[in-house]
Amino acid sequence: MYDLLLLRAFFVLILSVTAWYFKPFGLQSLPAAGAGVALGLFVVVFELRIRQVSLKRLIGAAAGSVLGIVGAYLISLILSRAVIGESGTLAFLQLLILLLMTYVGLIVGANKGEMLNLAALGGLFGGEKVSKQSFKILDTSVIIDGRIADIAETGFLDGVLVVPQFVLRELQLVADSADSMKRNRGRRGLDVLQRIQKMAHLNVQILEEDFPHVKEVDLKLIELARLYDCKVVTNDFNLNKVAQLHGVEVLNINELANSLKPIVLPGEIMRVFILKEGKEYNQGVAYLDDGTMVVVDNAKRMISKTIDITVTSVLQTTAGKMIFGRFDERVHHVYDKAPLPPLDRSQDRERSAPPPPAASAPPSAMPPSH
Repeated sequence: MYDLLLLRAFFVLILSVTAWYFKPFGLQSLPAAGAGVALGLFVVVFELRIRQVSLKRLIGAAAGSVLGIVGAYLISLILSRAVIGESGTLAFLQLLILLLMTYVGLIVGANKGEMLNLAALGGLFGGEKVSKQSFKILDTSVIIDGRIADIAETGFLDGVLVVPQFVLRELQLVADSADSMKRNRGRRGLDVLQRIQKMAHLNVQILEEDFPHVKEVDLKLIELARLYDCKVVTNDFNLNKVAQLHGVEVLNINELANSLKPIVLPGEIMRVFILKEGKEYNQGVAYLDDGTMVVVDNAKRMISKTIDITVTSVLQTTAGKMIFGRFDERVHHVYDKAPLPPLDRSQDRERSAPPPPAASAPPSAMPPSH
């Protein structure tokens, strides 16, 4: 680390001394040395920034710049043969086209460079391990869902997250909907996308690729995944099935959530809160914290109570996992059991109580005894 700092400081010093000695652009000694220091610092900052860029982006940027310069040269040849009144105008146009084409080629080449598969070239690039499979296309539904941001924040997602432009348009339409529910969902999706873009360890790219002949967004996602040979991240069950039929690999957030649910085995004791009555006779229904449904036999009378149950079986379905259990009040414990309200026997007491004695006259009102 210190060797690099010394090397950079030596480079800036040499550049400033060279500028002081040669005095470029007619500058005096001190201004020339200051310009040399400024130029050296600019080169060091550029070197620090370019070290963070991947090899594929560098190759893309270099190829784009070369193509831009070649294009600018050809356009300049055409302009030099055209009839232009002033030579200064011709020189300005040629310089403008050169800068414009070089800049556009640099930016476009750097953005598209991540799509290169350097491992296919072999040789020096054979060690490049990142392939197109590291690209993951985000679906509209998974952005609105929001859990993708939590997963990305934990660091379990690698590679490049790609958000197609047509997905952004769909999010914009949902956010501008007249329906308040849809509008809130769309705005939440935009907030989630902005949160993902701010994560420093993630590379999020907005892809301009579109398929005008395809109308549905789901089919566009499938075509895009087939074009770049990458994965689709979604929680849409229908999109998952259609993508698999087209040979596109899918990362389903719901399947990930189901795989992270706690594993229970038949015979285990678990504690649940009976929320409502089940469909079958004398059944109660409970839900775990992750949303797993628990169907409990003999628990109809235990609604709104927390009880221990014995797991009898576990059923895995396409919609998720269901747990079946049995409650036996002779074996299992009941928590938070509210006492039965006391019976109101006031009316019975009133009916069974003897009639009150007749009111006697006060002593002063009694006749004198003879």
